[in-house]
Amino acid sequence: MIVRMTYRTRDLARSAAISTQLVRDYEAEGFIPPAERSPNGYRRFTARHLTALQTARALIEGYGRPRAGAILLAAHTGRLADALALIDARHAELDRSRTQLDQTLNTLSTLIGRLPGPSPLHPVPRLRIGDAARLVGVRVSAVRFWEQQGLLHPERAHGSRYRAFDDHQIRRLRIVVLLRQANYDFASIRTTLTEVEADQPENAVAAIERRRHDVAAMSWRCLRALAAFHHYVATYLDADARLAFDHARPGPTGSA
Repeated sequence: MIVRMTYRTRDLARSAAISTQLVRDYEAEGFIPPAERSPNGYRRFTARHLTALQTARALIEGYGRPRAGAILLAAHTGRLADALALIDARHAELDRSRTQLDQTLNTLSTLIGRLPGPSPLHPVPRLRIGDAARLVGVRVSAVRFWEQQGLLHPERAHGSRYRAFDDHQIRRLRIVVLLRQANYDFASIRTTLTEVEADQPENAVAAIERRRHDVAAMSWRCLRALAAFHHYVATYLDADARLAFDHARPGPTGSA
């Protein structure tokens, strides 16, 4: 007769290097399957629970706690397809982030070489909004909208409501046009304008490079988490997973 090794709650917590309360929380939230109970009511955990805990911690690092919990709960309730959909959604998010960062980096690198020069020592006359819009090749409505978004701050001509664009605001306007053409969102444009006006556009490039590194590191954590998840499913849930897919597979078509 084979005796299955079991763990008490505190033993499982010690083996996983977490608190006993976190073990109970993980069980309640579906991170690990429900434990059996001894005749006196104490939880009895197994090697499967220890592997599930280790898998949960790996998934949390790559997918975040809410999504990791949803992935494991789906797997534990026979909905492996739903778990895989959650995993795919996370990978799609990372891919979109990487694509956007690469596009932003390329645009900003190009922008640095095309930045309008600083304001001249002898400013030219201020331009009204229509003249400013024609100068940069956009509609007046776009300039007004960008002002509403806080990207532009034209002065008001003395004694009237007319906007007056000085050299500084024209320079900002040119930068906004370049970045909007590259599909920057307004938050990114504000950040870029701040860096450019501080004569530090290279800082924005460095920040994007750091973010690209962060995305790559997150992708690596997801890869490690997937390896742990695959091992857990293949070891403990594979038969249940096959059954679930068999039930979901369309049956033969045609008349009997």
